[in-house]
Parts: sequence; structure tokens; C-alpha cells
Amino acid sequence: MSHNMKALLLVAAILTSVIAGIAGALLVRADGATAASTIRAGGITFGGTLTLLMLAMTTYIVL
Repeated sequence: MSHNMKALLLVAAILTSVIAGIAGALLVRADGATAASTIRAGGITFGGTLTLLMLAMTTYIVL
């Protein structure tokens, strides 16, 4: 697999994780959480999504 394709997959994984993190933070904020809890939930969602996507790509030997 070319380096350009690997870079594109990495960027797609990061952007997907950012979107998931924002969605997670918005859901927690809509529940009435504080700003600190909202940031923490967004970060946890971002990290979990990125970890899952990187694990899947590594498992299927894409990276």
C-alpha cells in the first residue's frame, strides 16, 4: 500500500474521531453536565474512537 493511501486513512481516522468526540461532548452537555465534564467526555470519546480505528487498521494490516 502506498504512503499516500496510508496518510489518507490516518487523516480519515483522526477526522472521524474528532467528529465522534464533538458528538460525545454535545450529548453530555445536553444532559446538563458541567464544562469540565463535557471536555472530559469529548476527550474520552475521541481517544476511544481513535484507538478503535487504529486497532482495526493495524489488525487488517493496512498500516
